[in-house]
Amino acid sequence: MHGDDPAPAAPGPPPRPVGSSGGEPVDAPTGLAALLGPVRADSGFEEALERLLRTLRLGLVAAGERLPPERELAGLLGVSRATLREVLEVLRSQGLVVSRRGRYGGTFVAGGHDRGAGAPPGGVDMADTLRLREVLDVGVAELCAAQGLGDEEAGRLRAALAGTAAAAPGEYRRADTRFHLTLAALAGSPSLSAHYAQARASLNVLLDGIPLLERNLEHSQRQHARVVTAVLAGDARAAGDAMREHCAGTAALLRGFLT
Repeated sequence: MHGDDPAPAAPGPPPRPVGSSGGEPVDAPTGLAALLGPVRADSGFEEALERLLRTLRLGLVAAGERLPPERELAGLLGVSRATLREVLEVLRSQGLVVSRRGRYGGTFVAGGHDRGAGAPPGGVDMADTLRLREVLDVGVAELCAAQGLGDEEAGRLRAALAGTAAAAPGEYRRADTRFHLTLAALAGSPSLSAHYAQARASLNVLLDGIPLLERNLEHSQRQHARVVTAVLAGDARAAGDAMREHCAGTAALLRGFLT
């Protein structure tokens, strides 16, 4: 990024250091370390995005101030610089940060917009929805793996996975819903399927309130594939772990954008 590899000097005053307001500058890494901190490797993109969104929302880096350089931010978050660049690109696309070239270049917090938290859409209780979703999804994955699937059932699950893989970005969430509903149906309990459908409807209201991110869709697809592999292998622990990771990534994005 431009903050790490500055081009020749450009006119203009030097930027304010992060956390400064005319007095002594604040050490950016030290000031942000407690809030940012290393993310979990299995959902690094989503968690890093969540933490930077929260940092901006809390006003810890004010409009017009420069974020720490890529190298420092990546170190604080415990992600690669490639992952961090993708996160910063999302923030740019949302109008939350801007990049500037030159001697005093870098990534700056944008001004002139509301950085307050977006309310969860439709009056949905996000914390309750995410908790229930994880319990149901993880439980369904473990149950399907533990009881085993017949050939016809395995074919239905593979077809649902193929549907998500073939879906265009604008159709991905619909295909994703079908995948999860298929897995719930394969657990063999109509009551469970009905409860899952209701929980999923609430989750979709929340998902419709955040941007569709290509990196997250790719990540979700890999997680789906791991769930299916574990279910078909009869490995309940691996199926539950893969689904829990999947739920955690979605939850991180929703919290980042909506709380």
